[in-house]
Amino acid sequence: MRARSNIQGINFVGAVTRARGRVTAEEAPIFETKISISGMMGTTGEQKKDQITSNTDDLTVSAQGEAAAEDKELLSVEKVFSSKEVPPWQKQLTLRAFVVSFVLGVLFTFIVMKLNLTTGIIPSLNVSAGLLGFFFVKTWTKLLEKSGMLRQPFTRQENTVIQTCVVASSGIAFSGGFGSYLFGMSEVVAKQSTEANNAQNIKNPTLGWMIGFLFVVSFLGLFSVVPLRKIMIIDFKLIYPSGTATAHLINSFHTPQGAKLAKKQVRALGKFFSFSFLWGFFQWFFTAGDGCGFANFPTFGLKAFDNRFYFDFSAIYVGVGMICPYLINISLLVGAVLSWGIMWPLIDARKGSWYSAELSPSSLHGLQGYRVFIAIAMILGDGLYNFFKVLSHTLYGLYHQLSNKDPGTVIPLSGRSPPELPPSLSYDDQRRTALFLKDQIPTWLAVAGYVTIAIISVVTLPHIFSQLKWYYIVVIYLVAPTLAFCNAYGCGLTDWSLASTYGKLAIFTIGAWAGASHGGVLTGLAACGVMMNIVSTASDLMQDFKTGYMTLASPRSMFVSQIIGTAMGCVISPCVFWLFYKAFNDLGVPGSQYPAPYALVYRNMSILGVEGFSALPKHCLTLCYVFFFAAIVINGIRDLVGKKKASFIPLPMAMAIPFYLGSYFAIDMCVGSLIIFVWRKVNKAKADAFGPAVASGLICGDGIWTLPSSILALAGVHPPICMKFLSRGTNAKVVAFLAT
Repeated sequence: MRARSNIQGINFVGAVTRARGRVTAEEAPIFETKISISGMMGTTGEQKKDQITSNTDDLTVSAQGEAAAEDKELLSVEKVFSSKEVPPWQKQLTLRAFVVSFVLGVLFTFIVMKLNLTTGIIPSLNVSAGLLGFFFVKTWTKLLEKSGMLRQPFTRQENTVIQTCVVASSGIAFSGGFGSYLFGMSEVVAKQSTEANNAQNIKNPTLGWMIGFLFVVSFLGLFSVVPLRKIMIIDFKLIYPSGTATAHLINSFHTPQGAKLAKKQVRALGKFFSFSFLWGFFQWFFTAGDGCGFANFPTFGLKAFDNRFYFDFSAIYVGVGMICPYLINISLLVGAVLSWGIMWPLIDARKGSWYSAELSPSSLHGLQGYRVFIAIAMILGDGLYNFFKVLSHTLYGLYHQLSNKDPGTVIPLSGRSPPELPPSLSYDDQRRTALFLKDQIPTWLAVAGYVTIAIISVVTLPHIFSQLKWYYIVVIYLVAPTLAFCNAYGCGLTDWSLASTYGKLAIFTIGAWAGASHGGVLTGLAACGVMMNIVSTASDLMQDFKTGYMTLASPRSMFVSQIIGTAMGCVISPCVFWLFYKAFNDLGVPGSQYPAPYALVYRNMSILGVEGFSALPKHCLTLCYVFFFAAIVINGIRDLVGKKKASFIPLPMAMAIPFYLGSYFAIDMCVGSLIIFVWRKVNKAKADAFGPAVASGLICGDGIWTLPSSILALAGVHPPICMKFLSRGTNAKVVAFLAT
């Protein structure tokens, strides 16, 4: 599953990018798929070619001349599948595909929701989604085949439909803002600020309005870029690295060698899924009170624990660390040491001078204010730099494409019949292009769909948010298609979706327009949700079109699958969030099991946009300026020194996250990095082939444990034991008290 840019990209909810898994099909001589990890680096399309290499498409052969050409022809992907008939688009949309998509959508929604509400770091789950989708349907069809009831074999096109539907469904858990803008509207988060916490700027979550809101705003992005699919995929030949990587993965599954490896990967995923689930169950018994259990184990001593330096035995973040690039994990640790190891103790020593000593630890006028606003400054600095960087790449790429394009490479449309293709295209490209252009989605349908949904939204949204006036929504919808195109084009070049950055622009512009006296904070958050959903789904759909192009899945089946998956997500995600909301009374409270850190970050961005800098404690604004410009400078240095040296320079976005949360999850993720590093030293082939499957098992097992734990909490079943750690002096006092 593609992570949706979404730190909250790595898919982060700050400036979201995605961390990719790495899979090497060790037993597949034809499909030796090498999907390198791409994290938060806004690299150009050419650089991405270095990161994602596959012998299924650009096949490198050692022989020269005619022999090399013959080898390349023999290793053509579509020649391997030439004996298999491509089903019409209607038959690619099967009932079993959507049943499996629904089950996997629920599974991955729980995982994404847990990550949203804990740290906001969401890795790519493409490998596990692809593996599990392949495994479930393959098992289904084998059982039917043995009973003689199989009517339609399982194809890579159907596999692509499942992948698209699962991505669309679980992606709503991110773009829906349950860990950011949407939950930031709640009273729980508003109480953590002294500004704008009146009824006019608060809207508590309820199942009805959340589902209604998502249905109104989640489909516009799909219709906004449909007319551009041929330009992006065929004419401009944009890479869309995530879509390309997913296509290579699906293609490899449907060869004999790839299927054999996929079975072994599923077995490894299943083993570590069971271990992770049972480990979560075991830990539950020791969490009878606040600060109890393995998650509060003072690994490095009590003083380090007080500064949030400890290993919390979280299988899910060890798994995330195995998938994320080393640089991201190290950047998180560097940020934790800089903030909790150096800065916060120094600022805390100035209590009474820089801020009142009477303030509560959670007050934004005290130390908490420095943590939150300096993190926001780094996130905004990083986001602004990369916004202009990707925008410049987009504009330059468009200029280059439009001014230097060879007319022969632009394939004209000619009704419903396949056009005559340029002879310079390879066999693979000719076959893929012909099928991609065969099933057209009428432009009038896209325009009519966008206008119709926009009208419904303009009428409906002011009833959900009375502060969000209809003319704000009209302005957003007039600007959104342009921004959606820029995001989709930039994503094709760099694999980086800037959906959350566009959302933040909406927070500041619409929130400031509304003003403090008219509920500007809530207005800004609602506008963020509208913009983020449009821009995010647009780039996701174009990634899916690229996957469909390379697996010969029809654009129509991709579009229908995306719509069905989005509709599923509009119901599944609010229901899963509602389960968390009702089961855990301290949801969104700092220091709790589910602190939802980005909800407070997004709310405070909205407060800044409406009320300015008056809310900041002493010297905080100066420090914010320093870290804002430091983020820009660090990114600039990373781009100037080149890719090789940049791999040793931390990422500002990743460094910003522990400023607020602490280092415990960064330590977990570094343990994951250490595991995969040692494994690659011992056996690189196996680590590359099975590392993502093992990591996915750890993530899925711990993630799905939240379902039974939530049900137990709702049923009033509480853990029987509290395992807590005390200093020697405190323990002596407790013993003496109990003795009396």
